[in-house]
Amino acid sequence: MMGLPLSFTEPLLLIGLVSLPVLWWLLRLMPPRPRRIEFPPTRLLFDITPREETPSRSPWWLTLLRLIAAALVIFAAAGPIWNPRNQAAGSKAPLVLLIDDSWSAAASWDARLRAADETIANADADRRGVALVPLSEPARDITLMPAGAARVALRQIAPKPFTAERADALPMLDRFLKATGDAEIVWLSDGVDPGRGSEFVAGLGKTIGERPLTVFEGGTLSPLALADAENAAAKMTVKVLRADLSVPGGIVRALDAKGSPVGDAQFSFSPGAHDTEASFDLPVELRNDITRLEIAGERSAGAVQLLDKRWRRRAVGIVSGSTSDTAQPLLAPTFYLTRALAPFADLRLGDRGAPQQVISQFLDQKVPMIVMADVGTLSPELRDRLTGWIENGGVLVRFAGPRLAQGDDDLVPVKLRRGGRTLGGSLTWEKPQHLAAFAADGPFAGLAVPKDVTVSRQVLAEPDAVLATKSWASLEDGTPLVTGEHRGKGVIALFHVSADMRWSDLPMSGAMVEMLRRIVDMSGYTGTPGAGPAGETAKATLAPLHVLDGFGAFGPPPSTAKPLPANFQDRASLDHPPGFYGPAEGPTAVNTLAAADRILPLDTSSLTARRASYTNAEPRDLRGILLSTALLLFLIDAVIVALLGGGLAALVRRRAAPAAVAVALLATGAILAIGVPSPARADAASDEFAMRAVSQTRLAYVVTGNADVDSIVKAGMTGLTLFLAQRTALEAGDPVGVDPAHDELAFFPLIYWPIVPGAPKPPQDAINKIDAYMKQGGTVIFDTRDAVEAPPGDNGSQTPGMQALREILSSLDVPELEPVPREHVLTKTFYLLRDFPGRYTNGQTWVEALPKEDEDESAARPARGGDGVSPIIITSNDLAGAWAIRPDGQAMLPLVPGEPRQREFAFRAGVNIVMYTLTGNYKADQVHAPALIERLGQ
Repeated sequence: MMGLPLSFTEPLLLIGLVSLPVLWWLLRLMPPRPRRIEFPPTRLLFDITPREETPSRSPWWLTLLRLIAAALVIFAAAGPIWNPRNQAAGSKAPLVLLIDDSWSAAASWDARLRAADETIANADADRRGVALVPLSEPARDITLMPAGAARVALRQIAPKPFTAERADALPMLDRFLKATGDAEIVWLSDGVDPGRGSEFVAGLGKTIGERPLTVFEGGTLSPLALADAENAAAKMTVKVLRADLSVPGGIVRALDAKGSPVGDAQFSFSPGAHDTEASFDLPVELRNDITRLEIAGERSAGAVQLLDKRWRRRAVGIVSGSTSDTAQPLLAPTFYLTRALAPFADLRLGDRGAPQQVISQFLDQKVPMIVMADVGTLSPELRDRLTGWIENGGVLVRFAGPRLAQGDDDLVPVKLRRGGRTLGGSLTWEKPQHLAAFAADGPFAGLAVPKDVTVSRQVLAEPDAVLATKSWASLEDGTPLVTGEHRGKGVIALFHVSADMRWSDLPMSGAMVEMLRRIVDMSGYTGTPGAGPAGETAKATLAPLHVLDGFGAFGPPPSTAKPLPANFQDRASLDHPPGFYGPAEGPTAVNTLAAADRILPLDTSSLTARRASYTNAEPRDLRGILLSTALLLFLIDAVIVALLGGGLAALVRRRAAPAAVAVALLATGAILAIGVPSPARADAASDEFAMRAVSQTRLAYVVTGNADVDSIVKAGMTGLTLFLAQRTALEAGDPVGVDPAHDELAFFPLIYWPIVPGAPKPPQDAINKIDAYMKQGGTVIFDTRDAVEAPPGDNGSQTPGMQALREILSSLDVPELEPVPREHVLTKTFYLLRDFPGRYTNGQTWVEALPKEDEDESAARPARGGDGVSPIIITSNDLAGAWAIRPDGQAMLPLVPGEPRQREFAFRAGVNIVMYTLTGNYKADQVHAPALIERLGQ
C-alpha cells in the first residue's frame, strides 16, 4: 500500500471512509442551535455576564478528533496487517527463482532467504515444481525439483564474494524456458547495478516474454562498498560507494594483519553523490601496518578492501651527484625523481652534504631503497656497506650521467663500456630512438609502451651472454634502456639515461612514474634491512592463501579457486576470489571491486512485473492498536464535552469524591484494555504454535535460558535437520525451542534437553509434563555435555552436569537403564553404528533396559528392541555441539579428539536416533526377511 509494507484482509471496508464528510456535516450541526423566545422582562439580564457559555456549534478541532476516531475504527474493521506475507500469484506453472547471490546481497541475505522460503512454500501448496537459478553461476544446469528439495538446495546457496554478471545467465535461462514452456518467474533482486544492469533487464524482458514476473526489491538496507584505496603522502584514502542515495554515511575501520584496530575514519555522502572518500590521518608507520579496511556494520566482501605490500609507502632516499641542483632546482634530476616518486613513497632528499656522506646517512637510517642520480666513484668502504645492504634486501636504483660514465665500480647490474663512454664520447644518434616492448619476464611487464618517449644519449652495456636476461627495458635497436639483477635478497637497477631531460624525455612521461612504482614495490617497507620481498624472484603464479567469503570473513580457499599470475591486478572472480595469494610473509591482495568500479541503483521500471519487497519482521495485526487508540480518543471526547458543557464542574462541586473514583476507574479500565492481552490473544498465540508444530514434522529442544547453550543447541538441531533432508526422505521443518512448563510437547517426536550445571531445577509442573510426554510415546535426549570432564572410573558420574541431571530425574518415573547394547535396534535403524559420538567420543549412551532373551530368540533376531521406543536417552557426548553449523555451512565448534570422520558419525548417530523415534523397532521384526532374500535371489 503506497510503498508501505501494509495490507488489509477486508479492503472493501475502506469504502466507509467516504462517509467521513457526511459525519463531519452531522457533527457540525450538534448540539442544535438554541431557540430564541421573546420575553421583555429579560432585558434587564442582558448586562449580566454569564459564568458559562454553551457554543452553538461543535468546535472544529473537536469534530476533527471525532473523525479521526471514526477513521481508526474503519481502518481496524478492514483488518490491517503490517509486514504481510507475500502471497502466491495463483499460477499452476513451475516456479523459476532467480537469485542475486553476489556480494551485494550478503548484507541482507537472511531477508532474501525468508522471501525465497515463503515463495517456495506457496509453490509447495500448489504442488508446483521449483527451479533455483543463482545468477552468479551461468554454467549451472537449471532443473525442476520438488519444493522440499528446493528448500534444502536453497540453504546451500551462499552469497559469492565477487561481482556476478547477471547477463551471462540469460542464455541458460532462455534454453530452460524454451524447454519448459509456461513458468512463473520470481527475481530476488539486490537492487545494485555494477555496470551491466540495463543489459540484463532488457535481456530478461525479452527472454521471459509474456510469462508472469515478480521482482523483489526494497525493504532492506542498500549495501555499501569500498574501492580504490590509496596510501598518499599525507594520508590513506579509500572510496566508499553506495547505490541508494538514502544511506547517509558511516565509519570505515582499519585493521592490521592480526585483526587489531588501527584507526577509524568517518564518511558522509554529498546529496546526490554515489561515492565519497574516507581518510585516515595516521603516521606512515601505522598506515603501512594496515592490511584490511572494512565498513563498520556491513557484512559483505564488497565492504572489505585488502591491502598488501603495494599499498605500503616505502621510504626512498634520493641523492644526486650533480652540482646544478642548487643553481637550477627545476632542472635538476632530484626535481623529476621527487615528482615521480612522491605519489607512492616517503622521500628523503640528500640535498645537503656530499653524496657519499648522504648515502652513509641513508644506510644508518636503514632506508630500504636508495636512488642515486649520476653518482660516480664511491669510496671502497662505502661500496662495501652498500654491497652488504643490498645483500640483506636493499634496493639500489642508479641513473646514468657524466659521472657514472666516468666512474668505475661494480654496483651496476651489467658491465658498462669504458674508455670512450664518457659524456663527450657517448653514442649520439642523428634520429632519436623510441622504446621497444618491455620484457615479458621483467618487472615492467604489462606496462604500455609510450610512443612519445625518445632517447638521444645513453650509457651502453658491454654485450655478453646474460645481457638479454638482465634487460628490463630496451630501445628499438635492441640496446638496453633499463637493466637489473638480484643480488642476495636485494636488487640493483640501472637506468642507462640521466634522471633529467638532457639525455631523454623519459623523466617527463608517465611511463617513468609507473616504472619507478614497480621498482618501489620490490623494496621492503620497514626500517629493518632485508624486510619485504625485495630479494625474492618473482613467481609465475601465486596460490590462494586464504580468501573472503560473501560475508567478508576469511576462510580456506574453495575448490574452485585457482592460482593467479604474479602481476594480477584485476577484480575478483569465480576462479580468483578475493583474499590473499602467495607466501604468508608477502602475500598479494585481490579485492572484490577494482579501483574504477562504481555501483548504481538497478532500474527495473522497464519490466512488466508485480513488485514485492523484502520484510525483516513477522506480520503484525494492527486491529488491536487501532481500536485501542480509537477508544482512547472517544474517552477524550467525552471528557472535553463534559468540560465544555459545564457538567463536569457541577459534578465535581456536588460529588467530588465519587467523580474522582469514577474517572480513576475509567482510566484504569482504558489502560488495562490497551496493555493487558486478552484471553483471546493468548488462545490465538497457542493456536498458532500448535499449527506451526503440526504443519511439519519438527524436532524440538528445551530452552535453558543460557544464551550461549541455546544458540549452539538451535544451530545443532538445524544442522541435524539439514542432514536428515540430504540423506533421508524426511524433510523436517525448522527445530522449535520449547518451555516444558508452558508449551505443549505432544507435537514433537523427539526433544533434546541440554543439561546446564548450576541451573535451577525446573518447576514440578514442567517435570510432570515431561513425565506425561515420555509415557505417551515421546523420547527425551538428556545430554550432560561433559564427557571430556568425566574422570575415569566410577566417579565419572559425579560431574556437575550429571549431578544436575540426577536432580531432574529424581522427580521423574524413569525406567531401568542400560548402555546401548551392540545388537540394539538403535544401532541399525538407518546406519550401522557401534557407538554414538558427538563432540566427544568417550561418553556412554544409555537407553531403557530391555528384557532378557534366551539364546534361541537372540539368534533369530539380528536386532534387539522392545515393544516400543525408549522414552529416555542419556548421553554426555554433546551431540548438538557436533551437529551445530554456522549460517555459511561451516562447523561451529571443534571436536575432541577430532578424528577425521567423527562429525560424520555424529550426524549418523543423530539420524539413527530420529529414525528410531519415528519408526520404532521395525528393524527388529525380520519375519519376512527369508522370503525377501529368496525373492531377490531369483
